[in-house]
Amino acid sequence: MEKGYYIKRIVRSIISIFIVITVVFILVYSLVPRDRIFNADDTIVKLGGKPDERQLYKMRTWQRLGYLTFESMSSYCSLTYEVGSDDIVACNTAGSKDEANFVEKYTNEGYTIEYLPVSGSPIAYKERAIISRVLEWFGQLIQIDNKNFVENTYGVEIEERVYFGRTPTGGLALKCDGCEHKYLLYTDLSFPFIHQNVLSLHLGQSYPTFDSLQVLNVITDSQGQENRKDTIFEDGHTEVSSLKMTSCRYKPNLDKLDRNRFADNYADCVIQKKSPSMMGTSFIMGVIALILAYGIGLPVGLAMAKSKSGVVDKIGMVYIIFMISVPSLAYIYFFKFIGSTVFGLPSAFPTYGSEDIRSWILPCISLALPSISSLMLWTRRYMVDQMNSDYVKFAKSKGLNQGEIYRKHIFRNAIIPIAQGIPSSLAGCLTGAIITEQVYSVGGMGKMLPDSINSYNNAMIIALAFIYTTISIVAVFAGDIIITWIDPRISLASKEEGR
Repeated sequence: MEKGYYIKRIVRSIISIFIVITVVFILVYSLVPRDRIFNADDTIVKLGGKPDERQLYKMRTWQRLGYLTFESMSSYCSLTYEVGSDDIVACNTAGSKDEANFVEKYTNEGYTIEYLPVSGSPIAYKERAIISRVLEWFGQLIQIDNKNFVENTYGVEIEERVYFGRTPTGGLALKCDGCEHKYLLYTDLSFPFIHQNVLSLHLGQSYPTFDSLQVLNVITDSQGQENRKDTIFEDGHTEVSSLKMTSCRYKPNLDKLDRNRFADNYADCVIQKKSPSMMGTSFIMGVIALILAYGIGLPVGLAMAKSKSGVVDKIGMVYIIFMISVPSLAYIYFFKFIGSTVFGLPSAFPTYGSEDIRSWILPCISLALPSISSLMLWTRRYMVDQMNSDYVKFAKSKGLNQGEIYRKHIFRNAIIPIAQGIPSSLAGCLTGAIITEQVYSVGGMGKMLPDSINSYNNAMIIALAFIYTTISIVAVFAGDIIITWIDPRISLASKEEGR
């Protein structure tokens, strides 16, 4: 029964994610003028005095981002005739027979024909349907590394094999020749100790900010200064480097430095930096704030319920009312002022960086303050509500003392809705805190969505929408499962049938 419910829930979740991403695609690719993506592109400014090059650059960029398919007269001639021949020169001449063939060919295929403003050379383009772009995005979402990657991608024939070996630092590894990554699976001493490069998420390429970088790499790669240390390379030699050897991917063209360092073409390696990634920074800050919130909010809320209308309850309500009534930006700046002037803590995260514990204190506490008040309020409310229930009166009549009633009965029932929200709170740590991160200049996830919207980074917007939607759905699902663990009397399947 429960298994069937879980399957239906998962199917509905996948459909929900698909619908959300489709809506986001429609919003960013249909309702927002596509010329705006060049607002933060310096290249388009440099080409201001070259109308033809500017138009071709726009068309190639739109094609790369999936807006349309595009063909120019020059590329058509290059595909038709040998490069450098007289035929190519004739083909690119205005009014040539090839030009007429080009226009006829692409007109018949449903393309729109336009002419470059200076040379008058024709170009052809066709708009892509939103649904086809959505399906392509989901089709490329999960990518599996395989030993045919190099040949299929670069046309290079190498000895293809998957074999067991060791990492340069001595960890166990499943290695591959012919795959995109040298190390498919490997072990080391960093959490979670077993790592993989077999499955990866392809969320698109960032543009115009972080141009040409994979969106997932933008938010998950470490930040700041390079973390240079003694690094053991594949051939056994050691040098001071910031390269992460177990991340190395196939690189078709090696430079002189690569040939001196690497024994093969697996030389495209991630550079390790000292600060956590955007997602890592937000997660660390969010988890610390979450621990503070539950560590303070729950016991204080319990104390308020036990001493209803007493001193503790009244003081707690003053704090709750203050946090509800004062705008978050105001109390964050107020707390920032007190922390920096009275306690000498850094008012900006980059002052000492992520390696100094002082950098985390003010942002984490500022982020925890509203959650503390919310938990205090709801814990008190649920506890007071349960205290007036009939089963509590029955427990008292049986002779149970106040402590046993609170611990075994009231708290167990009151904690259910609070525990259900833990996964959502934990998931919120990954999405970041927009206001707190901006006030303290924290390089986390909170700034990514507004920054991406302002810069018209559509690939990043879609990727973040996918991440946030997936995290939210998983968190709600996990919350439902948690309440069945806490109280076995609750059955998700029976609720489903009763609707």
